[in-house]
Amino acid sequence: MWIIYAILSAITAAGVAIFAKLGLKQIDTVLATTVRSLIMAGFLIVVSLLLKKFDGFSPASWSGREWGLIVLAGVSGAVSWLFYFLALRSADASRVAALDRTSLVFVALLAAVFLGEQLKMKAMFGIVLMVIGAILMV
Repeated sequence: MWIIYAILSAITAAGVAIFAKLGLKQIDTVLATTVRSLIMAGFLIVVSLLLKKFDGFSPASWSGREWGLIVLAGVSGAVSWLFYFLALRSADASRVAALDRTSLVFVALLAAVFLGEQLKMKAMFGIVLMVIGAILMV
């Protein structure tokens, strides 16, 4: 099932690049990212309420470490999208997306270092191909 979710994620992420590129012609990138984040937050709150994810939830139920990591993930995502929208403002969406997707390379390398995930020869070959692909797209 995770493969289906990942493919759906990739397809909807492509929509972000196209819609953002079309919408950024006259709009400040920081403001656009902020408004987009508010829309996402509102959407996710509604989905969480509909799925009853807040039932029994208490902020105290998460440890300080869990809160810290979620905050870091949020800040990291926000900074990523600020840079993404800045890049979209001045380059083709396909070129920006190709470089943005090199995040896969960084995830694989950082996961090996910080999470102890193994980088097998096949994965390393895939990383090299992703970098070559990004270079060719740019």
